Amino acid sequence: MTKEKVSWKYLITGCYKGRSQSEPKKRMTKTVSFPRISMSDFSLPGTPLNFEDISNSPIGSNLHIFTLAELRTITQNFSQNNFLGEGGFGPVHKGFIDERMKLGLQPQRVAVKLLDLDGLQGHREWLTEVIFLGQLMHPNLVKLIGYCCEDENRLLVYEYMVRGSLENQLFRNRYCASLPWATRMKIALGAAEGLAFLHEAEKPVIYRDFKASNILLDSDYTAKLSDFGLAKDGPEGDNTHVSTRVMGTQGYAAPEYVMTGHLTAMSDVYSFGVVLLEILTGRRSMDKSRPVREQNLTEWARPYLNDPRKVDRLMDPRLDGQYSIKGAQKAAQLAYTCLKDNPKSRPTMSAVVKILEKVQGFDDIPVGPFVYTVSPSPTREKPENEPEKKKENKEGTRTPKLDDDDGDEGKNNNKKKKEGDEDVEDDEGKKDKSNHHKRRRSPGHRHKSTISPVHSDTSLYKYFNNGLNSPKRNHGGAKEEIFK
Repeated sequence: MTKEKVSWKYLITGCYKGRSQSEPKKRMTKTVSFPRISMSDFSLPGTPLNFEDISNSPIGSNLHIFTLAELRTITQNFSQNNFLGEGGFGPVHKGFIDERMKLGLQPQRVAVKLLDLDGLQGHREWLTEVIFLGQLMHPNLVKLIGYCCEDENRLLVYEYMVRGSLENQLFRNRYCASLPWATRMKIALGAAEGLAFLHEAEKPVIYRDFKASNILLDSDYTAKLSDFGLAKDGPEGDNTHVSTRVMGTQGYAAPEYVMTGHLTAMSDVYSFGVVLLEILTGRRSMDKSRPVREQNLTEWARPYLNDPRKVDRLMDPRLDGQYSIKGAQKAAQLAYTCLKDNPKSRPTMSAVVKILEKVQGFDDIPVGPFVYTVSPSPTREKPENEPEKKKENKEGTRTPKLDDDDGDEGKNNNKKKKEGDEDVEDDEGKKDKSNHHKRRRSPGHRHKSTISPVHSDTSLYKYFNNGLNSPKRNHGGAKEEIFK
């Protein structure tokens, strides 16, 4: 088996010239233990590097190189039917790799991300993802399968995540049930474990763009961090922070980073606190459609987070009370500490993981059936304020008669009376009719129910000839804004 030897210089500069179709394709090789290569090992594209063979490096041993033609085939020429979404990097399309496409690569569904040349990110962000995800392996990080670099085209090939992003599950998926409490806490724990892995690596990594749209979910709702284009190597030696230009998403970025450009692992902890708030409340970090005081989720929620008696005011109403009270209070307290203004007062991500592991064990979730309310049974008890029923006649209990029946009865009685008593009888008839209407309007009066208990929407529809429509909810939200 021949191996394609590609130098670091080729990876950074040579891909601008395009890859010849006649060149042999790269094959997977056995992973060898190497110290992680950081972004500080090189600067701008074009700088000569000392590494001669990328295929023997951690990056080359874990990634496949795809041609643009192969990715067109995989995605059916980037068909709109396979379109998954678009972010700051560019559009993402679903595709399928069969056993004939790449030797050593199992047939699987993939997500292909194409760099938008007119977008907010460029070659350096693409290269950052290749460098980091080509080396970092963890169950809570999305797997990068390979990349393509031809002429000006920059593409990345990831494992396909069936459930999409946490953002879609929380805010955009209107036609599915809301995420249950246990699932939300599982997602929060998985995302925290991914961040903890990055922060505690031999060469720490600061994610810098932690948000709901960058948390992807597989079939069993395991959270995986994606989009490492803005990731940075953590401070080394005696340095306490990394100085860099401010980039990220409004509403998630830590205030000290926005004001000074000083980036630390605690900046990620703050962003995690914002996402945890979104998971608890079902609200976006920034929502211009809400009243002014509620548009910034962090500012609105902060007064309630540290008071266990007020936590219920924060919780997503779509949970319908089906959540652990103790777990919600513990998670709210955790979000409060993550969102502290002083970075030194925030917990580490490893401490966050330990707290969320305990939250998983709380089982005080109320359980109750969903019941439709129907007309009361005929054998119900009589309210205290209900008028007494008329005395029974020979045929049984007497029910109130309609107006027409009263009128006929009055005529028959009038025939038996003397002519001199007609005026008196007319007055008494009016009083009886008036009393009869009052009895019909009294709040305690009920006619005998003829409706039997109903146990399905279809039966209710037949009785009432009307659809059963649940109240509409506002799932909209303000669009995220990227700022530099």
